[in-house]
Amino acid sequence: MSHNPADPEADRRALQLRLRKITGQLKGVETMVGGDYDCGEVLNQLVSARRAIKSLAEKILHEHLEHCLTHPATSEQGRRQLREVGEMLKRYVD
Repeated sequence: MSHNPADPEADRRALQLRLRKITGQLKGVETMVGGDYDCGEVLNQLVSARRAIKSLAEKILHEHLEHCLTHPATSEQGRRQLREVGEMLKRYVD
């Protein structure tokens, strides 16, 4: 899915679908912990959920960089958005 200005609602639905899948994974982990599953199985599911969250974050970051930073309304807005991205990246790599 790439940013499509003609259909931003399709982009939004695709992101929501990803989030629902991640939520399902985490609910599955909760069930596993409550069901006394093997620790290795639980950790595998957590790794999978973490990768899915990372992938989603990277997708949103990419869309933000591609769309928002390449088309700022004003140069001041562009500088502000660039500072915000710098702060987001600091938090992301932590």
